[in-house]
Amino acid sequence: MTVLALCRILLAIYYAKGFRVGCRWILRVEGAEDLNRQVVKSDHTCVKIPHLDFEIPAQSQKGEVTTIEGIVSRAVRGLTQDQAARRAEHPAEAAQIQGFVERLAALTDVQAPWTIELTDISGNCFLENPAAPRRDPRARRYSFTRSDEQNRMLGIYEQHHTEENGPSEELPMNGLSLSEQQEHLLSEADPDAMPYEQLARDEVLSFRTNCPDCGAPCDTNMKMTNIPHFKEVVIMSTSCDFCGHRTNEVKSGGGIEEQGVRFELRVAGKEDFSRDVLKSETCSMEIPELELEVGGRALGGRFTTAEGLISATAAQLRDCPGALGDAPGLHRARLDRFVERVEEVLRGERAVTLVLDDPAGNSYVQSLARDPAAPDAGLKITRYTRSYEQNEELGLNDMRTEDYRPSPSRSPSRSPASECAAS
Repeated sequence: MTVLALCRILLAIYYAKGFRVGCRWILRVEGAEDLNRQVVKSDHTCVKIPHLDFEIPAQSQKGEVTTIEGIVSRAVRGLTQDQAARRAEHPAEAAQIQGFVERLAALTDVQAPWTIELTDISGNCFLENPAAPRRDPRARRYSFTRSDEQNRMLGIYEQHHTEENGPSEELPMNGLSLSEQQEHLLSEADPDAMPYEQLARDEVLSFRTNCPDCGAPCDTNMKMTNIPHFKEVVIMSTSCDFCGHRTNEVKSGGGIEEQGVRFELRVAGKEDFSRDVLKSETCSMEIPELELEVGGRALGGRFTTAEGLISATAAQLRDCPGALGDAPGLHRARLDRFVERVEEVLRGERAVTLVLDDPAGNSYVQSLARDPAAPDAGLKITRYTRSYEQNEELGLNDMRTEDYRPSPSRSPSRSPASECAAS
């Protein structure tokens, strides 16, 4: 086993704490190349093959690094494990299971296309893209917001859930009870001396958090700033003194807009490279001329320039951990050639179109027109109504903004992800 493969297995186990959202992969298997796709699945990954009505429930298997063919082969081995005993005791059931096993094993011959779904409420599931860094032609990844029940399955509890069990017992800390500790806390800021809004705008706020790399306690600085002709945003930076990890992130200071927004920017010279760009974490990026597509959460939220955004993409491709090492199936040379094409854009040798698509409407591209609120000749702005799938990713379909009383005639619907995880 290579060092890279061992690291991938350890990562699948270590990252059990989960992301903020769950994920669902849908793959249409059309040939041997799809069977050889690498899959990273955690303990919480649920596998479904819809046309066979076959399901491997979450937490029925340990997290592992495998392939699509490996998932099917393991299922076949599990179903045939006790067939000898079944034939002796329950021959009718054994015959039914044998017929299903033959249909399941025939999937590896790919005589006809079939679909497999991977749903993980922790978000710790990955499906290899053989065409990377281009868009995957046969696989799609969807994110969904976890329900309260799914959060409890992961051991994540909100404050209102703990309050249902009554007040917690006062545990002493440093020889002081909770009531005595309250006396030593700093008093609240006086709103008459300085409004909270002004305090948030003028001061750099700092709070303790855990490093996303090593988990050690570190400081995160936060400041609100106003982008001209757009809106207020929150700039956050984290620096870990223990492992040296540094990160910067930009989040919108407001809510989700009524419509999504799509920017099409023609990048052909220095003036275009210098445009200010605010990319939110829900905004995806695409360069059609290079067949490059980057998901929203791949680069996170950034306030940079068009050049900085393309440069960050090239750096992430160049340092991609999945393309390092000596494991079979790694196409390092192909990736290097692709990165070189991206760097040609940065050197101004190739004109491209930079497409930013944000369903939440919280991204911004600077206009060079005399009226900064209007697009110039090299910038096209399109506002559109979100689809049901986009609203689902943003968690808007189950959100009620009016009439908060539950309707007795309408029972809350469960998403396919929650049904799959609960099984």
